[in-house]
Amino acid sequence: MREKRSARREFLRNSAALAGGVTLSAAAPAFGQAPNQSPMIKGEREGEIGYGARSKYITSARIPHGSRHTPDNFGLTFHVATPLQDQVGVVTPTSLHYYATTRGSYLPDIDPAKHTLMIHGLVDRPLTFNVDDLKRLPSVTRLHFIECAGNRASRSAKTVQETHGMTSNAEWTGVLLSTLLKECGLKGSAKWFVAEGSEEVKGASSMPVAKAMDDCFVAYGMNGEAVRPQNGFPMRLMVPGFEGILHTKWVQRIKLVDRYYMNYNDFGHLDQEQKVAALDYQIGPKSVITYPSGAQRLPGKGFYEIRGLAWSGGGAIKQVEVSTDGGKKWNKAQFQGTPQRMAHCLFTYGWQWDGNETEILSRCVDEIGQAQPTREQIAKYWNKTFDQTFSVPGLDNSVQPWKIAKDGSVTNGFA
Repeated sequence: MREKRSARREFLRNSAALAGGVTLSAAAPAFGQAPNQSPMIKGEREGEIGYGARSKYITSARIPHGSRHTPDNFGLTFHVATPLQDQVGVVTPTSLHYYATTRGSYLPDIDPAKHTLMIHGLVDRPLTFNVDDLKRLPSVTRLHFIECAGNRASRSAKTVQETHGMTSNAEWTGVLLSTLLKECGLKGSAKWFVAEGSEEVKGASSMPVAKAMDDCFVAYGMNGEAVRPQNGFPMRLMVPGFEGILHTKWVQRIKLVDRYYMNYNDFGHLDQEQKVAALDYQIGPKSVITYPSGAQRLPGKGFYEIRGLAWSGGGAIKQVEVSTDGGKKWNKAQFQGTPQRMAHCLFTYGWQWDGNETEILSRCVDEIGQAQPTREQIAKYWNKTFDQTFSVPGLDNSVQPWKIAKDGSVTNGFA
């Protein structure tokens, strides 16, 4: 028995060293101090039994995204970014999930008992489904990210919420679109489908039928509860891996057609060539360090766990690398959990900071071999100057650098 206790004490002493003599200079010694007694909450805080509340000391919040289009001409804030710097794990809390609405549209107030989804066009049997109809059918529950095409690096942004906050990751529950299309009897001539939402300015989008039959689904659940109004209540279309504008919220109509349609959401950001347009939908591999990141401060030299998120519309992330010297040397990061297809994954890297000025970056590769590019590689691809790449339209999945000064302050590496 004594030998077992001695072995356990030895194990704990070794564990405290955090493998390799890590210096935890930021942690204060305890010296047998007793914990301070916190005041007790007397009774129930308002509404807490009916629907739980977070601690008053946690103040993480969404912010209007720094897009040049927000607010729009109607005075509406339609781009709202999630605080990635505060996220724990890979699931974005429902109340902090980013959202975007079609310009000029107010949030629809939908009675779920009156809402329906009509599927028509090139099908044998046009059908209408309500929420109860969907809940009777076989369901799927999957973890997926959604990302706005405007989620991109910026020189003026100070925080990771400002640079990358237009993406979030949630657990979605619903019915496969392929199940609904089979119920309707999909015709062989149907090559594309158009999905339309219930907002005032119809957010309709064209997508290939092949994608509909692969992994699209109509979601009525989000993180274990009903989808929130800002995210499409009572039902929304999930198009895993495709840019956010195609994940039609408040979906009310899906029409099967034989050709590509140019709709409101399609105009201006897709190529008129059908084959190119279909490929342009997909989000490329992207990663970003969320700690330490812009506007944060390291209290002193010593050990830090670098943390970040990586995702790709091409499938699961296969590898993430981190550089702590401005890209001269790259080190393999660890995954916290198994990366899922078209979902955020959490990566970490143990780092001993020596207190000197440096720059940290991350890059990733997905399961189909796509690699996250640097800003220089993007400039070469588009035949643009480095400065011009910040205004190139379309998706931007470039590597994001964070500069760390000697005083521990962290700033945007592009600033």
